[in-house]
Amino acid sequence: MALVAFLRGVNVGGHRTFRPSILANQLKDFGVVNIGAAGTFVVCRAVSKSRFRSELLRRLPFEPQVMICTHQELIAAASDSPFAGEPHRPEIVHFVSVLAKRPRVSPSIPLCIPEQGKWLLRVRSRRGRFLFGEYRREMRAISCLGRIDKLFGVPATTRNWNTIRAILKVLEKGCDGRDRG
Repeated sequence: MALVAFLRGVNVGGHRTFRPSILANQLKDFGVVNIGAAGTFVVCRAVSKSRFRSELLRRLPFEPQVMICTHQELIAAASDSPFAGEPHRPEIVHFVSVLAKRPRVSPSIPLCIPEQGKWLLRVRSRRGRFLFGEYRREMRAISCLGRIDKLFGVPATTRNWNTIRAILKVLEKGCDGRDRG
């Protein structure tokens, strides 16, 4: 069973920086595939979440929050293509926020931030630990992403929908490059 690991708050603004490609190479015994620069990894070999988390943290010079899910969880959450049919608009970014765990309390969805006036961030749906939404390409929208933790009561990390699609491609190919389709 493949795992997907999302590190929170790394390689942002010069703080808690590391080279994900080097870390992925150090974790090659787990069949780790690095996706981008934000600390997103697909773990292709069978390993428990706790063992992989400890190996990952052991190799970093700081202790980030790590959200780990199974490939089945991610595939199920994204299975109905939450952004299918949406026209591409360069001023809008589709995102997925991964919650550390399923929230005990969930605000009413869809939700917009701010609630009144022109929205900067909109959460359109939730599937288990995954939130699907969009934000405007404006500096003020980034601070809105930080409010997701408070609204759902658990830590969250956010990735662009393109990153999630890249993860799904790796999983679709079975992590070894052979197409499973």
